[in-house]
Amino acid sequence: MPRLDYQTAGESHGPAVLCTVTGLPAGLTLDVDFINAELSRRQGGYGRGGRQRIETDRVEFLSGVRQGHTIGSPLTMMVRNKDSRIDDAQKTPPVHRPRPGHADLAGSVKWLTTDCRETLERASARETAARVAAGAVARCLLREYGIESFGFVRSILDAETDVAVTPENRREMAAARDASETYCPDAAATERQCEIIRQAKIDKDTVGGIVETHVFGCPPGLGSCMDWRDKLDARIAFAVMGIQAFKAVEIGLGRECARRIGSQVHDPIHFDPAKVGTSTLGFERPTNNAGGTEGGMTNGQPVVVRGTMKPISTLLRGLPSVNLNTKQPEQSQYERSDICAVSAASVVMENAVAFEIARALLDKFPADSMTELDAAFRTYMNLARSLPLDPPTMTLA
Repeated sequence: MPRLDYQTAGESHGPAVLCTVTGLPAGLTLDVDFINAELSRRQGGYGRGGRQRIETDRVEFLSGVRQGHTIGSPLTMMVRNKDSRIDDAQKTPPVHRPRPGHADLAGSVKWLTTDCRETLERASARETAARVAAGAVARCLLREYGIESFGFVRSILDAETDVAVTPENRREMAAARDASETYCPDAAATERQCEIIRQAKIDKDTVGGIVETHVFGCPPGLGSCMDWRDKLDARIAFAVMGIQAFKAVEIGLGRECARRIGSQVHDPIHFDPAKVGTSTLGFERPTNNAGGTEGGMTNGQPVVVRGTMKPISTLLRGLPSVNLNTKQPEQSQYERSDICAVSAASVVMENAVAFEIARALLDKFPADSMTELDAAFRTYMNLARSLPLDPPTMTLA
């Protein structure tokens, strides 16, 4: 059984962006409306640019699906680009003045060209539409086992919310997020964030922020401490840092751990027999400073991830740069872009994190079909709830 994975293809102004997901078990029902809703959310948020008024992202399945469910072969999805003009020299002219903060300069040198467009077409965040589609498919799988993710905007510049997201209030928080122009479940913070974005537009500048994802319902034991490449928190960090414009990732307390002593960091463990039937298996914590992972594995608490998105590197006013042909100083070139894409980034991260959780689930329970996966998952949970086992035979004590 191949490991769950995905590959994206396509350029910002090419015909489409594509995603091929491998390793999905057969028999998974795909919620197309949900996948399209996630693609639509990625296009939204206060501060987005004109491109989002052109595109209406919808997924098309090219392989791996029959009558609404997976059949075990690679699942290929396509999101068409209405703004497809990559070969039109007038509409997509060469870019010789690299934008500081973008892939322009490094990519041009890497591929030995003075035309930054060769790089920027692929480096563009348009590619994240494919990643959201992959994550939404993974969430169709996770929902079968009561695992759900929730992402939102924690801050834009210095306008931050201090709302606490819990398993009990997550649906209320989701409703508040969906009512917010910036995808922040705090009306007062949303208003301040919109003001910041409006001012940045006036100043011909851009702003970034912090986004947060919580994953609820993960059973203990997803991931591994046996190989550093299989540590779930490491894989999550890798996936999040791979999102365009992200510069930092934190799990749980993150950097705050360095400012506290051990007794103020580590989450005490209690056992509540009444909670044995839940995803925690009865092992309860009064705090979740670890962010749901210990030793590279889920511990039954919600997985909590924060990502830092820098301001978009395309500024209306430009920044000091050089012409790659003449080597003379000039302002960086302008490409149509956003003032703020933090809201969209929260959707991308939510789905990227969900994909890594789904990968860890299928690593623990490799299966060719959903029937096989269901049986393996139920068996494990029943055994875990029945600990201790009889070591010589690994039968129930």
